[in-house]
Amino acid sequence: MPQATPEHSRRKKPGRRSGPVAGVRIIAGRFRGRRLYYSGDPRIRPMKDRVREALFSILGQRIEGKYVLDLFAGTGALGLEAISRGASAALFLEYHRPTAARLRENIARLGLEQCCQVLPVDTLIWFRRGPVLPTTPWAVFCSPPYDFYQTRQKDMLELIGGLIQQAPAESLFVVEADARLDLRLLPHPDQWDIRQYRPTVLAIYQKPVACQRPEG
Repeated sequence: MPQATPEHSRRKKPGRRSGPVAGVRIIAGRFRGRRLYYSGDPRIRPMKDRVREALFSILGQRIEGKYVLDLFAGTGALGLEAISRGASAALFLEYHRPTAARLRENIARLGLEQCCQVLPVDTLIWFRRGPVLPTTPWAVFCSPPYDFYQTRQKDMLELIGGLIQQAPAESLFVVEADARLDLRLLPHPDQWDIRQYRPTVLAIYQKPVACQRPEG
């Protein structure tokens, strides 16, 4: 352990922040304007406010009542925005334990412990273990480090495709990436709504209701 130094000799490095910073706000709904605290670590890369606002404008009322899966959750801004706008409950997956702990604190500040759960797990390993999920429609936000679509492409496509296959009808899927992701590799590639917010690319899909064959 480093030895303690006299108060007058301590110096903060330029540009460094200590403790949490208020860098993300909830845009609309019952928690409109509330701040989400996080470390400020640029690797967490929360979705920009303008992009998140545009996304939820596209989703509109379809988010209401959905069960949220916030994969690679980071600050949890996507899942908590969905809760603010009427989603019923949320599961946040965040492997980095300090970030997961900060997310729990934000959930507690909003009084959402009863409907929000944080799992400090690797999202890809969690999926391979075959989680049991609700049968009500989901809203799935997949926002990993963009490099994962290159370095772990097979795993990412299996994750997205597997969840789509398991999801109840009318479930929503939002994939956040950059231009390096070949969107033609996604399941049902012609059914995604693609939006460009450079450098971010959003791909939005809603699982259709299966057509029933007429009897007789």
